[in-house]
Amino acid sequence: MTTASSPSSLPANAQALGLVLALLGAAFFALKGIVIKLAMIDGIDAVTTLTWRMIVAVPIFVTVGVLGYRRRLRDHAADAPPVLDRTTLLQTLAVGLLGYYLASFLDFSALTYITAQLDRLILLTYPFFVVLFGAMFFSRKVTPVMVVSLLLSYVGIALIFWKDFSVAGDNVLLGSALVFGSSVVYAAYQILAKPLIDKLGAQLFTSIAMSAAGPAVIVHFLLTHPVGALAVDGHGLLLMLAIGTVSTVLPAYCISAGIGLIGPERTAIIGNISPVVTVSLAVGVLGEAFTLWHAAGTALVLIGVVLFGRKSRVKVPEADVEP
Repeated sequence: MTTASSPSSLPANAQALGLVLALLGAAFFALKGIVIKLAMIDGIDAVTTLTWRMIVAVPIFVTVGVLGYRRRLRDHAADAPPVLDRTTLLQTLAVGLLGYYLASFLDFSALTYITAQLDRLILLTYPFFVVLFGAMFFSRKVTPVMVVSLLLSYVGIALIFWKDFSVAGDNVLLGSALVFGSSVVYAAYQILAKPLIDKLGAQLFTSIAMSAAGPAVIVHFLLTHPVGALAVDGHGLLLMLAIGTVSTVLPAYCISAGIGLIGPERTAIIGNISPVVTVSLAVGVLGEAFTLWHAAGTALVLIGVVLFGRKSRVKVPEADVEP
């Protein structure tokens, strides 16, 4: 959560800590696709991995949120509006289902069909949809710089898509459609989440949102899998613990703390290293191909996203657990 002090007024060591936390958060989030792919190699499918993610992460988020809620109740003035009313609770539960169940399911499923590199680059473009929805529903202005940024990024994605499609065919089409769907849903989640985060704070919002998504994912699993599918071996269990902690809980709190120390804009810009981390690990650990086409496409996406982030001034929520 943000602090009362302006990031620029903080001591140099605090700002340095904020940069480190933002970098770690981006890097930890970037590991998600790699861990999912490694789990698939071990025979653990996307829905099972997503279920384990919730089993591990939800209790942690809920515990932190409950503690924060109790602290807010202690400090709450008797004549002030309630910290949490029924309407806000229901809205937060619904937004949680959208962002942490539907968007996550689409993204995890996409990795069954496409590379971790392409998945990460497509998902990285969700801010474009945030602006598109803002223009459609809130009459927000779309500038020429935003249009150029969008074109650069999607030309880059098209280069990688074309190269991968020539090798893997229709799987790439299906996987790309799934992750584009995740990106659209996640953009809608961010727009809807912003006023709720402003009202409830990052910790309480995330706890309630995860409390809705966790059971939904488990019900989805039980409807499509036998309970015994949750049984995984030692290496698989390590991967499941990693997807819940290293790729979900740790980056969420690192980024939240980074925003508090250096501000949302700088944190968002630093977050653009995530595809570099994903690409590096996808090539080095998973053995995914990385040709000149992939290099050119990745460069165009990064240029477009960085240019967009510097010029668009899109508001960034203070709690950001990726789908």
